[in-house]
Amino acid sequence: MAELSFEGVTILGISGAVPANKIKNRNFTKYFDKETVNNIIDKTGVEERRISNDKTTSSDLCYAAAEKLIDDLNINKSDIDVLLFVSQTPDFRMPATSVILQGKLGLSKSTAAFDISLGCSGFVYALSIAYSYAQQAGVKKVLLLDGETRSKVYHPKDRKTGFIFGDAGIAAIIEKDISIGKSFFSLNSDGNLCDLIKIDAGGYRNRSTQETLKEKVVDNYGNIRTDEHGYMNGGDVFNFVLREIPKNISHLLKVSEFELDKIDFYVFHQANKFMNDYLVKKLKLDINKTPSTISKYGNTSSVSIPITIVDQLKHRTNGNKNFFLCGFGVGMSWASAIIPTKSMHISQIVEV
Repeated sequence: MAELSFEGVTILGISGAVPANKIKNRNFTKYFDKETVNNIIDKTGVEERRISNDKTTSSDLCYAAAEKLIDDLNINKSDIDVLLFVSQTPDFRMPATSVILQGKLGLSKSTAAFDISLGCSGFVYALSIAYSYAQQAGVKKVLLLDGETRSKVYHPKDRKTGFIFGDAGIAAIIEKDISIGKSFFSLNSDGNLCDLIKIDAGGYRNRSTQETLKEKVVDNYGNIRTDEHGYMNGGDVFNFVLREIPKNISHLLKVSEFELDKIDFYVFHQANKFMNDYLVKKLKLDINKTPSTISKYGNTSSVSIPITIVDQLKHRTNGNKNFFLCGFGVGMSWASAIIPTKSMHISQIVEV
């Protein structure tokens, strides 16, 4: 595993944006009967999701979040030297969405901007990159944008995925602060498990054809999707989480010499309620330290960790706080981090 540490770098503030369109899953009975719908919701814990319209993209959500955060913190845009954009639902195949956002936000032409294509672990991975840049003498502030419109990836007639995923975007400002102690990261991957969560067609390995766009029954349960919609092997994903995540969390706590009671908040990727409840029980964590938004926003992939912070911890970050962040999923890829903060600003969520 890649183990990184940084000192004197922190998150100054975080903001979030979600689509105004709210879907109540128990009313989502267009393709399935009420009993089936209720059973799915009871297992996943996803009561509501925010779903973007056809025209709204991940960058629109991130732009709204960024403008809110920059305004709230009275940030001089000329002080932003790096822009990172995390997403697996970018605006275009090319150009990079980060560069579009640099222009739309009116940042300096000297701003470094690039995209990071990672799923559920993406925020923690991107945060480690942001911290690396922020340590450099020539960098004042890093703007980290993370957005997903995952509802567009999965087919509504596939009960395995159609009720789980929602859309959201966030913005975070990372900068130097000599009063902040060490941050620790553990970054991991296992590409041998890449088929567990995947879209088979529509890329450059298997390009789009009329056949890949056809709806088809994909299993004995009657689930329907095209080859250009995502699928997930839920059982094997859960086994992966059981096998890798608790030991990774324990390892990072050990190498960082942080005790469990020194962590103020454990923020996990919001995969589903059952999986996160298992982690809390397995690690014997205080439930009051493990905020959750799975019932409110569903699984928003890489955005789920920061949007949970914004939604659940707005009035709880005054003073010095230690965060444990853990993201895991598509790839398969997983990452954990221990992040000290000092009165981190959290903006009110914006609806788009």
